[in-house]
Amino acid sequence: MNRFFAPLMLAFLLPACSLQPLYSGGSKGAVARALGTISVAPIEGKNGWLMRNALTDRLGAQNSNIAQFRLVVVLDDQIEGFGVRADDTVTRERRTLRARYQLISVETGETVLDTTAGSDAGIDVVSSEYATIAGENSALENLTQKVADQIVTRLSIYARGE
Repeated sequence: MNRFFAPLMLAFLLPACSLQPLYSGGSKGAVARALGTISVAPIEGKNGWLMRNALTDRLGAQNSNIAQFRLVVVLDDQIEGFGVRADDTVTRERRTLRARYQLISVETGETVLDTTAGSDAGIDVVSSEYATIAGENSALENLTQKVADQIVTRLSIYARGE
């Protein structure tokens, strides 16, 4: 009897909590509209180009002339070797991508959000230099996507609180 009663009680309590979907209303919702008012400033380097494209795709950035906020991102991309063999050759690398980003109000010039996001990935170093470079590039592309997701999630939470 108790195993049926407990889920039933939880089902009645669930509507009482104040959880609401972050993206309620879809592309016409408040969060999506707020994200559309953010323009992404150019970011230096290949990793910056990848990050800017990922952010622009996720934000659904509209015309930069009507932007209410500007997102400024500074990236720190590092590759560190570890897993060293007896002959001092590296067998594994860690690629770390960190982003410090600031959301700046275009109207006032005030920084309304200043925080960081980051992720890392392991890369096997193999005898083929081409394969290692391809692995490093693949890791950068994947890390860019992960960090862009983190940034947009944080911006969405900020937009929801506005």
